[in-house]
Amino acid sequence: MGGDYFHLQNTSLRMRYDSCFIASAPFNTSNAMRIGILSLLHESNTFAPKSTSLTDFQDDLFLHGESILEQFIKSHHEVGGFLQGIAADHFLEAVPIVAFRATPSGTITGDTWASLINEVRGSLSAAGPLAGLLVACHGAAVSQTVPDVDGYLLCDLRKQLGPQIPIIGTIDAHANLSMQMVSNCTALIGYRTNPHLDQQARGREAANLMSATVRGEVSPTMAASFPPLIINIDRQCTSDPHLTPIYQYADQQLTRNKVLSNSVLLGFPYADVAEMGTATIVITDNDHELAAQLADDLADEIWTRRDQMRGKLLSVAEAVGQCKTQTTQRTCLLDMGDNVGAGSAADGTDLLAELLRQQIEPFFCCIYDPEAVSIGNATGVGGSTRMMIGGKSDEFHGAPIELLVDIVSLHDGRFRESRPRHGGIVQFDQGATAIVRCNAPQATIMLTSKRMVPFSLEQLTSFQIDPRVFQVLVAKGVNAPIAAYQEVCDSFIRVNTRGCTSADLSQQKLHQRRRPMYPFEPQTTWQ
Repeated sequence: MGGDYFHLQNTSLRMRYDSCFIASAPFNTSNAMRIGILSLLHESNTFAPKSTSLTDFQDDLFLHGESILEQFIKSHHEVGGFLQGIAADHFLEAVPIVAFRATPSGTITGDTWASLINEVRGSLSAAGPLAGLLVACHGAAVSQTVPDVDGYLLCDLRKQLGPQIPIIGTIDAHANLSMQMVSNCTALIGYRTNPHLDQQARGREAANLMSATVRGEVSPTMAASFPPLIINIDRQCTSDPHLTPIYQYADQQLTRNKVLSNSVLLGFPYADVAEMGTATIVITDNDHELAAQLADDLADEIWTRRDQMRGKLLSVAEAVGQCKTQTTQRTCLLDMGDNVGAGSAADGTDLLAELLRQQIEPFFCCIYDPEAVSIGNATGVGGSTRMMIGGKSDEFHGAPIELLVDIVSLHDGRFRESRPRHGGIVQFDQGATAIVRCNAPQATIMLTSKRMVPFSLEQLTSFQIDPRVFQVLVAKGVNAPIAAYQEVCDSFIRVNTRGCTSADLSQQKLHQRRRPMYPFEPQTTWQ
């Protein structure tokens, strides 16, 4: 059914995992084939001080059965792609099982993971016989008891379903691919864009591959290659010139006979696990040798450009200083150290402090601060008050800043995004929200009572904030905000701020990673 091996040569570590599962359910025109839909999504930052609880999942997405259809059928998410792909094939029937998701944050607690996997097991058992299972997982989930949550999940599903039922999954482009993930799946398909705008398309691709598999038209065979490197987070925008040739090469592979799919996995550097790093996947129609060779070839395209994957770090003072010279442009400062979409605190104050110090105006930023929101609510719209803003979650993201502010407006914090955006999310809830304004310099600050990813301009416009009135907007992310903010910003500056998502990888204490590994050990070789 497949194998895996480790090969050590000239101080380089190479890993390849092959897997092939053939569907047992033959094509049957009299009865629809039941295809299970299951999702468990979390990007776990092992450096974030606050762990992830079951409540965090319940506050974001915790769905069973038919409620999954209502949430996702019209979404831009990969689960929406699953459902749309199955609906397009009248010989298939969607069987929604569970969909769990929590906003990126710290390591999942042991009790939470035990509850989640038991929910999955029970719900899958209650779903009845299946011809196949479509799974949306992230690929970078970590719990206190299981370092490779996604691999464990897929292994558990394989044990429960048996070796013959096809399991086809989608994974984030930031997945840290593992042996368990590959060896327990029929096929895995990664997002091809960052910002992630193709999630629905990848879900449909997975559904189409499932259709062909259960009909017996193809026999997916998967191989992966693991070059010993990590692509710095500020070099992971897939439309940037240094990555474009790699994806063009991947697209060329797809034109070859027998090639069904391939993926470039950029890796997630904020998880201290053995699997942390970049990887490639190629899936062929029953040709192990070809899949393995093409996975290596695709990995080599990345490896030969490894020097271009190192971070280009710009200090806070330098970045804000550039805004002073770009007064005719609207600039988005990307707060890399407080990247909410990678698990950070969302209340970092480094950029806020420097914008105030250098008197840049007008500017906008969003800060997670439930205490300040409460003060705003108590003061009321039109009132003025002094408050300490931000820097309260931990000691890694700057100190609180005292400001005299006017309370502009108060909101419940709910908004919707109708267009494809990073994460494929349609409904957002950042909790009770206060919009405050200070003068000298002119600044508008959005205070939220829940951490919120900056993936949508509706986060501003839904609360009567016009992003076009600012010279500078701060977005706590690296690449994900670009999809939305490029509509209003002329330029983007990635800023090397402090925090648990710092782009300076030398600040991350990665004890479990592979060694040697580029760029940590610059002389690393790989063949």
